[in-house]
Amino acid sequence: MDVERDTLHQLYYYLKLTRHLEERITSLYRQGKIVGGAWTSNGTEAISVGYSYALEKDDVTAPYFRDMGVFLVRGITPRRIVAQYLGRKTGVTGGKEGNVHIGDINFGCFGFPSHLADNYPVAAGAALAFKIRGEKRVAASSTGDGGTSRGDFHEALNFASVLKLPVVFFCNNNQYAYSTPLEKQMAIKDVAERSLAYAMPSEIVDGNDVVAVYKVSKEAYKKARAGEGPTFIECKTMRMHGHSEHDAAKYVPRELLEEWKKKDPILKMENYLLENNHASENELKDIDKRVHDVIEDAEEFAENSPYPDGKEAVEGLYATPIEKVKTL
Repeated sequence: MDVERDTLHQLYYYLKLTRHLEERITSLYRQGKIVGGAWTSNGTEAISVGYSYALEKDDVTAPYFRDMGVFLVRGITPRRIVAQYLGRKTGVTGGKEGNVHIGDINFGCFGFPSHLADNYPVAAGAALAFKIRGEKRVAASSTGDGGTSRGDFHEALNFASVLKLPVVFFCNNNQYAYSTPLEKQMAIKDVAERSLAYAMPSEIVDGNDVVAVYKVSKEAYKKARAGEGPTFIECKTMRMHGHSEHDAAKYVPRELLEEWKKKDPILKMENYLLENNHASENELKDIDKRVHDVIEDAEEFAENSPYPDGKEAVEGLYATPIEKVKTL
């Protein structure tokens, strides 16, 4: 499948935007401006960017906390994301928390809590609705390799496979479930083997190659839209930072990080664009400048945004009391 030049440039833009936005968030965290933790996708950005860019406008996603690229591709702006981390009124949750537990259904993104793989059944549920209504829409969801060891992962795959739902599940196999290496978590070589128990077709792709992720996602969505059921896609990559920014990841061998540094998804994409004459050095510099300006604007916007007042901070957190419902 050939990929258009404009699409390649957009994939590169979102790779850079994801990386540098999260680096700015990390910087704000180090400055003590973010209350709580900061989780990034450093080294794995090609997965979220690739699978979300392959979606169509009316499709939906049930992302997880290393899916910053999904939010950006789907249209949640850097301004709202930085404001979210700073707990401001203009953030995605209106200042109700200062973390990446976000979503906006207006952009086809379901929100999520900390528990991994619980977003898989949500995606399956959305896909069931699409099938019942006869809509040519698909749902996509992702989790880490550790998330595939939870019960909701297996329940979702079984449910989706039995009902042939239009959903595609992605695994961000970044080698570590927090500090547990893959070989101490499961006896199989490839996480994709887990889909065999549910007669679900699977694919294994280089998770550091955004073009490869985009292509395999596009094909899986095509099959799902045609009524051929779900697919499980394992994206092999490496988490280059700790589990979060407060984790120094001393349990990861340094030589392993050095090996994967050479496979950096942004470096790989730059080489691909230049070597195949899909972009010039000046075009890449223009994209870099665009990314820089967007992030500078986002931080300035967030820093100048107000905090919510006390009443606003708790609105929408609890169900409306029954006595009030009767008066509506």
